[in-house]
Amino acid sequence: MQGFDTTLYFITDSTGLCEEEFLRRTEAALQGGVTLLQLREKEKTAREYIALARKVHDLTKKYGIPMIIDDRVDVAIAVDAEGVHLGQSDLPADIARRILGEKKIVGATAKTVEQALEAYEKGADYLGVGAIYPTATKVKTVLTSTDMLEKICNAVPIPVNAIGGLNREDIGILKGIPIAGICVVSAIMKAGDPRFAAQELRQAVRGLLGR
Repeated sequence: MQGFDTTLYFITDSTGLCEEEFLRRTEAALQGGVTLLQLREKEKTAREYIALARKVHDLTKKYGIPMIIDDRVDVAIAVDAEGVHLGQSDLPADIARRILGEKKIVGATAKTVEQALEAYEKGADYLGVGAIYPTATKVKTVLTSTDMLEKICNAVPIPVNAIGGLNREDIGILKGIPIAGICVVSAIMKAGDPRFAAQELRQAVRGLLGR
């Protein structure tokens, strides 16, 4: 597994954007200080996903930030991404690990302590837990209480990130919970100035975590 920092985990959303504008916003987020980037494409074909992933990977390598591919282990292999993120309906973490090898990052989504423990035991390197708030993305979400988030953080020894509708104004709800960081989509992707939004969010999260 490669070293990685989940403080400000940015998940992309290309919905409604031309490729040029999508890449511009993605690079702005990298310039602003996101610490990990997940390329998430639910609608693209494998070829389209790979083509875009290559362009995004060029950007993440430029800024020294690991790129995680959502769902698709095949796409991650095709572009030599630093890792993959798996939902509850995707490949189990142990199978992804066997395919990708020990040097790649394997993340997993968990909404219960049982799911978290299973993902950890199967080799996941970090967990995404949520949604804490309703989200504006098209991904189906089930809300997760902060109590459950805290239980998951205390149940596993790997980094746990909160996800779902989080922004600079509402992350205070997470104070005191031993998360490693937050995952955001709209708070950066839909910001008027994605670079500034990322800078502000990173500073806010560090304050929240006492770093």
